[in-house]
Amino acid sequence: MPAITESTFVLAVLDLERSRRFYIDQLGFTEDLRVEGWSFLRRGACRLRLGHCPDAVPMSRCPDHSWFAYLHVDDAAALHRELGERGVEIWHPLRDTPWGMREFAITTPDGHRLVFGERLTA
Repeated sequence: MPAITESTFVLAVLDLERSRRFYIDQLGFTEDLRVEGWSFLRRGACRLRLGHCPDAVPMSRCPDHSWFAYLHVDDAAALHRELGERGVEIWHPLRDTPWGMREFAITTPDGHRLVFGERLTA
């Protein structure tokens, strides 16, 4: 079976500049490309494409469908501290789960929810 070699999440955002600044300034992403209505961002293996959609229903009004990614990290506690220091809204606090992950979740300005998790060793 052919391998999936990379993944990119495409998100509709109401205010492209506000969302772009959030991902860069608060989540530590860098911008690879910016074209009319789009910002292409990355941090490590995570790629994002933010699309300016000012008339979209904001994800904050669709809470059951606002999760967009579970990102595996090598040090959830350090990332939790980093994002907290940058003023990122923590939606679920850092905790160890029964399924063997140390994880926490954040909320973006558009209401998207993003979970970061570190696999705990046995």
